Amino acid sequence: MMKSLGARTLLFPTPVLMVGTYDRDGKPNLMNAAWGGICCSQPPCVAVSLRKATWSWAGIVERKAFTVGIACEARMVEADYVGIASGRDVDKFAVSGLTPVRSELVDAPYAAEFPVVLECRLLHTVEIGLHTQFIGEIVDVKADSDVLGEDGHPDIMKIQPLIYDTSHKGYHGIGPLLGKAFSVGKAKG
Repeated sequence: MMKSLGARTLLFPTPVLMVGTYDRDGKPNLMNAAWGGICCSQPPCVAVSLRKATWSWAGIVERKAFTVGIACEARMVEADYVGIASGRDVDKFAVSGLTPVRSELVDAPYAAEFPVVLECRLLHTVEIGLHTQFIGEIVDVKADSDVLGEDGHPDIMKIQPLIYDTSHKGYHGIGPLLGKAFSVGKAKG
C-alpha cells in the first residue's frame, strides 16, 4: 500500500550540476545545483533552478549566460564544497583547487576538472516561488577525450556522474547498463 509523504522535493535520481558564472566584477564562480536537467531537444536546452539568495543567481541575470558541468565521483569533495561556500565570501576556485576556464562562446566560466560541460546562453527566466528557473540554450557541449566512447559520444561509465538523493541528502554513483532505452519495451508490443 502506498503511503502519502506530502508535497516534497523528491525525485530520483537528480543530477549534481556545477553551474559556472561570473560576478559583476568578472570573478569566476561555481555552485552545486541539483534542481536541473534537459528541458528541450530543439533547440537543445537545459534548465537550472536557483534561489535568488545565491551569488550565482545574480551572475546569470547580469551576464545572460552560464555553464553546466557534470559532477563526477572523482571530484565529489570539490563538488560538495562549491555548494556549501558562497562566492560572496570566498574564491571557490582557489579554495577547491579547481581550474577556471573562460568559455569562448558564452560569458561564463567552467571548471576544467569536470569531464562534460554545457555552455549556455540564457534563453528564458521563469519565477517559481523560492526559485528562479533559468533556461539556457546549449550552444556547445565540451567533453574530455578520456570520457568518450568508441562512438565519439560521452560514456556514462567513464564519466561516473554523481547523482543526488533528495530524500537522504546523499551522493551516489551510477550502476551498469540494464537495457537499451526505447528498445527493451518492444518485447511487450
